[in-house]
Amino acid sequence: MTFIFTDGEDEALARHTGNVVITNCSAAHSRQALSCKMAVEYDHFIESGRKWFCHVDDDNYVNLRALLRLLASYPHTRDIYIGKPSLDRPIQATERVSENKVRPVHFWFATGGAGFCISRGLALKMSPWASGGHFMNTAERIRLPDDCTIGYIVEALLGVPLIRSGLFHSHLENLQQVTLSYGMFENKRNAVHVKGPFSVEADPSRFRSIHCHLYPDTPWCPQTAIF
Repeated sequence: MTFIFTDGEDEALARHTGNVVITNCSAAHSRQALSCKMAVEYDHFIESGRKWFCHVDDDNYVNLRALLRLLASYPHTRDIYIGKPSLDRPIQATERVSENKVRPVHFWFATGGAGFCISRGLALKMSPWASGGHFMNTAERIRLPDDCTIGYIVEALLGVPLIRSGLFHSHLENLQQVTLSYGMFENKRNAVHVKGPFSVEADPSRFRSIHCHLYPDTPWCPQTAIF
């Protein structure tokens, strides 16, 4: 179920999983590069025929059981866009309507840093603005990054409201539930505080320790782990 999108060949990663997709996008963190990656993800999902498109950044840990429980409560055939906004108000952007005309637009979006999910029913309706390279053109219309562009298509263009879920967490907040992240926030290490078989030095994100707590039968988890 999990596909890893990366910008270049990674032999070590490919040895662990066959689900590696090379985007051939720039490795930069620019608006254009991020939109390129999301465009590849979207097209790959549409071609897959799967029910849900869930995007998470590479600094997230996904509690798969909790995610599946959450998605099971929604029909994939309906228009579902679920995640957690990073702002406490709708984002304000300028939409380019033509060469000489712009207009203000307001919409909510779920931050990619915490992850979000879109049902297949909704993803198919996004096609005119997202498929076959159109996603990058749409992003340029509002000059915002990939996760903002998803919200623009869903909320502003299709009129589908974001379903807010407190189960998605980015590295900018206290962490638990469906997705977890880690990083530095206000000059402090922001990670889940959990004891486990790995030291903070060996497992600074605490993702390995969390995984062994949730899935203790994983072969690389020490069998004598104490939590």
